[in-house]
Order: sequence, then C-alpha cells, then structure tokens
Amino acid sequence: MRADYTSEVMDPSGFVVLADYDPQIIQEIRYYSTYNFIGERINGYEEPCALLTREAARALKEVSSELIVQGLRLKVFDAYRPARAVRQFVLWGIEDQDIRMKPYFYPELEKQALFAEGYIAKQSSHSRGSAVDLTLLDMETGKELDMGSPFDLFSEVSHPDYRAITDEQYENRMTLRRAMLRYGFEPIDCEWWHFRLGNEPYPETYFDFPVSASYLRR
Repeated sequence: MRADYTSEVMDPSGFVVLADYDPQIIQEIRYYSTYNFIGERINGYEEPCALLTREAARALKEVSSELIVQGLRLKVFDAYRPARAVRQFVLWGIEDQDIRMKPYFYPELEKQALFAEGYIAKQSSHSRGSAVDLTLLDMETGKELDMGSPFDLFSEVSHPDYRAITDEQYENRMTLRRAMLRYGFEPIDCEWWHFRLGNEPYPETYFDFPVSASYLRR
C-alpha cells in the first residue's frame, strides 16, 4: 500500500494490536488520558492501546525479549498516531491560547517554538505506524528507570546526547537506545524516547483510522 504525502489512509490491514503480539510490554497511552502537553484526550484515541505495523511490532518484540533477560521491560507511551491527532497538535500550537500544561511539558519554551525545535511537526512518523515512544521499567522494583527527564518534556534536557545529567541517567538512555538500534529502530536528536523502524513498510503513507483494538479486529 503506497500513497503520496497528502494521503490519509483508513485501511488498518497492515497493523496489529501490540498487546496481542507481546503482552510483556507495559502500556501507558498518554494521549488517551488528559496527562499530556495539551491537557485533554487527543482526537482519534478511542482506546488506551498501542497499535503498530506488523513489522514494527515484530522488531519491538525482539527488543522486549532481549531486555527481559536483563530484568527490564519496555513501557510504551505512544505508537501509531492518527493524522487527525497530529492536526490537533498543530492547531493547538498555532491557534489555541491554552497553556495550562506548560509548567509540566514545555516550561522553558513558548508554544510556537515547539515547531522550530522539532517537538511538533505538521506530519508525524507515528502516523505511518512504525514509530514508538517508550522507556524502560525495572522488573524488580516495578518502577521506570530514571532517564533524566520525563516523557514529552520539550526541553534540551530530553535530547538523547544531553550530558548535564547523572551517569546513571545517561546510561539508562543508552541501554534503551542500544537495544532499539540492534533491531532496526532509528532515534531522533531531540527526544530520548522516540524511535522509528528504519525499514518501515509505509514510508510515504499517513494513516487516520482510530487508535482502537476493536477497529482492527472487526
């Protein structure tokens, strides 16, 4: 299935429910909740579940299996993101005056700067179905590893190579990064939590079906 960059495809046939593929991966889908940088549930998030292309889910399961041996589990915050959600992000950044979540997610930046700094884009690789936002969880304590900044903190401290954090925090980031790279995922330079499958199956297709396990299974 291929389309141009302006296409928004509703066919989910190449996607899977991540929990069906690997129930060992923890999920906390932030854009289904109100605890995100906008402060409300995001358009298109009908169920709190992670969806991915079959290829990305297969690769992520390999990452998960390797890390479990080390006493770690993956925890996913976001995976497939409908195009309608991205449009909501863009309109919020341009037109909406609401800044209620600024102290928690972008304390150092004005909303408009989120575009220039690369934190919000008019089109997202998440909408192609092979990108994932995630962290690591310690199986012994049940707690997330300390990465030096929380998920979706739009700040220089969230850049993967930021070094004004502790050695332990930096090594935690690198543990996640090394595992993801080994199975074909690629990072970006402004978010330690974001990875995209390098050989993604739909590199020019943006999808807009809802985040819903029942939608895929119907």
